[in-house]
Amino acid sequence: MAMGPLRRTGSGLYQPLADINVTPLVDVMLVLLIVFMITAPMLAAGVKINLPQAKKSAQPMKLNDPVMITVSKDGRVFVNADETAKDVLVDTVKAKLAGAEETPIRLRGDKDSAYGDVISILDMLSSNGLTKIALMSNTRPTPAPSATRAAQQP
Repeated sequence: MAMGPLRRTGSGLYQPLADINVTPLVDVMLVLLIVFMITAPMLAAGVKINLPQAKKSAQPMKLNDPVMITVSKDGRVFVNADETAKDVLVDTVKAKLAGAEETPIRLRGDKDSAYGDVISILDMLSSNGLTKIALMSNTRPTPAPSATRAAQQP
């Protein structure tokens, strides 16, 4: 590192000129760049294979939409967007599945709904052989009530 000339202050003391040496920082960053460039292709998952070409008569698989069961905060039950009575819920879900038992069933309940309502629906479905059930939740964080009030105040 090259040091500049020392400055003389009025009291006769010498102080070194403060410089930031960025050379080690650049060296480290270049080494990290090279390491990541070498290791990135190794992180690719899977095995490379050549798939055979399908005949023209082959049809792609139909991807089934999941069956969405919603429990509202007042206890009403919806299958996709249609309101359904609890006593015909299993028949409605089986009709929506229409032989595609691998189609996932997604169960979501309102935050303010009774916990027992959601569990009773879950129990009703699983006791009738519908076991591929996923419980849905919101992954977006909600702001704390105090932060919301603080943002509203001038």
